[in-house]
Amino acid sequence: MKNLFLCIVMFQLIGSGLFAQIGISAAGTQPAPSAGLDVNFNNKGMLIPRMTQAEIEAIANPANGLVVFCTTLDKFFVYLSSHNKWQEMAYGPYSINPGGGFSCSNSITINHLVSGGVAPVDKSVTYGTVTNIPGELSKCWITSNLGSDHQASSVDDATETAAGWYWQFNRKQGYKHDGTTRIPSTSWITSINETFDWQAANDPCTLELGIGWRIPTSTEWTNVDAGGNWINPNSPWNSALKMHNAGYLFDSGGSLDGRGSNGLYWGSTESTAMKGWALYFFSNSCFTFEYNKSYGFTLRCLRE
Repeated sequence: MKNLFLCIVMFQLIGSGLFAQIGISAAGTQPAPSAGLDVNFNNKGMLIPRMTQAEIEAIANPANGLVVFCTTLDKFFVYLSSHNKWQEMAYGPYSINPGGGFSCSNSITINHLVSGGVAPVDKSVTYGTVTNIPGELSKCWITSNLGSDHQASSVDDATETAAGWYWQFNRKQGYKHDGTTRIPSTSWITSINETFDWQAANDPCTLELGIGWRIPTSTEWTNVDAGGNWINPNSPWNSALKMHNAGYLFDSGGSLDGRGSNGLYWGSTESTAMKGWALYFFSNSCFTFEYNKSYGFTLRCLRE
């Protein structure tokens, strides 16, 4: 049976002109008094014209404010006559998973965008997810570092693509380091002195993966460390989390060190105004410890 869509068109004669409202809904509700067009559904969205980049460029004399979706670039654009160009419409920091909720063990694909102020580069990443981790059995975790292209190939994988990005404590901007160059190459914050845990508004896990995802607390890292009897880098690597020695960025200037030999993962809990808790593993040790907030460490995200 075909869906029934009821269109209501209300016309009023005002002076010498014709005033019209259009309401579209399954229930036949009246359009809102202030709306010229009111599309009212609780189970359907609205599609604007979808075109290739070439088709958009071929539109003759586009009106100021005209909006289209570019299928070539997978982005929305609006035409601005003052600039005589089509301008990308920036996405906000939050996302919603389709399908009525999230099921752990399913992978999630994220389009990381520099415009959000978190990702250092644009790229699409597919993250695996896993649950039943000893110490935190009810939590769901991603199985590679935030910003990595893929899961590491070994505990001492020293590649940038496996390491992912690095963050300073309670800062949302991520940094990519290819071994020579740090991106972005902005001035490094050499000292952070503030009495805050990692704030939700700055949590890259939430901002990049969506509502519900967050950085683990120091207690959660301690529980996982103890629950898995982690004693050296091979322990987190041999766990379902497949954590490896992704290295870190120095607090004094943001240079790279320890990739392939040290693993440092921030928690969201501060220790003092200048230090925060992190999970640290190297050589024959694995434990949580407090570090200067100006260090750049990797992130591994979780959700309830």
